[in-house]
Amino acid sequence: MSKKIKFGNRVIGNGEPLYFIADIGANHDGSLEKAYRLIELAKEAGADAAKFQNFQASKIVSKVGFENLGSQLSHQASWKKSVYEVYEDASLSWDWTPLLKAKCDEVGIDFFTSAYDFESVDEVDPYVDLYKIGSGDITWVEILEYIAKKNKPVLLATGASEMTDVVRAMNAIEAITDDVVLMQCNTNYTVDKDKFKYVNLNVLKNFALRFPNVILGLSDHTFGHATVLGAVALGAVVIEKHFTDNNENEGPDHKFAMNPKSWREMVENANEVYYALGDGIKRIEENEKKSLVVQRRSLRSTANYEIGHVITEGDLEALRPITEDGFAPYQLKDLLGKKLTRSIGEGEHITKNHIQ
Repeated sequence: MSKKIKFGNRVIGNGEPLYFIADIGANHDGSLEKAYRLIELAKEAGADAAKFQNFQASKIVSKVGFENLGSQLSHQASWKKSVYEVYEDASLSWDWTPLLKAKCDEVGIDFFTSAYDFESVDEVDPYVDLYKIGSGDITWVEILEYIAKKNKPVLLATGASEMTDVVRAMNAIEAITDDVVLMQCNTNYTVDKDKFKYVNLNVLKNFALRFPNVILGLSDHTFGHATVLGAVALGAVVIEKHFTDNNENEGPDHKFAMNPKSWREMVENANEVYYALGDGIKRIEENEKKSLVVQRRSLRSTANYEIGHVITEGDLEALRPITEDGFAPYQLKDLLGKKLTRSIGEGEHITKNHIQ
């Protein structure tokens, strides 16, 4: 039996509907009203959850550390403000948390967050049914265990990590709870068009082998949704993408985020792939049973034959359609040498009632 997890009132797992997370993150640009609007837009576009980020700048980044990095900066090199200033601007007021939760409840979408320090975890805990752990904290075992002990489902992103990092993190979390969604991720947040070749969706296959009872997901930062379709085909049932109302907005996460139109397209296309996958059991499907009758061939008489005629190979030919009492072409050898117990007309299909 495949693993199932409850996210609030939703059941997540193979065979259950896909779960789409709109990562609003800092795309509210510091405006509570905009955060409300993004929640509404995400719901309208087909998202199941709106995710935010709770952190305190001083507890997630070192101002001195980033000032000394210089050329080693990654996507942050293009930011117009310092890394510390950007995190200060993006810090979500704890006063917002109950308000955002209430708004999500109002529009009918799940609310949760990534909490990046112990105090933030405790602050948001009364308002969330699950936690997302960002890729950057995969080596911070203490926070992994602290969140797992909240006894709520955990989504673990695995960007910029080796399998040894994933195993270490999973061992820490699964020692406490087995309600885990393991998410393949690439943490390049740039607008590079060739990011697709680094997504490495086939890692999901390895995750499925190494952690057979874990639900799989994708946390994605590429343009469009081609990677989402591939991930769904490889077993991912939880999808997280950044969400914005306008890709032209200023800010680090707007450019590669999904907008309401592209989000809706993603949901529709991903669901088409998901339902097309099926359960892997080869069968005659309900919607093709009628076509079976008109497309398959049955053995039919090539001439008029009377009672007592001994059937030879040239007496029967395979022609469409077939009926429930007809013989399929592969059964011809079983009929050769049989005597007719009743006459048969040219073109008529032969049945058990015709032979002894």
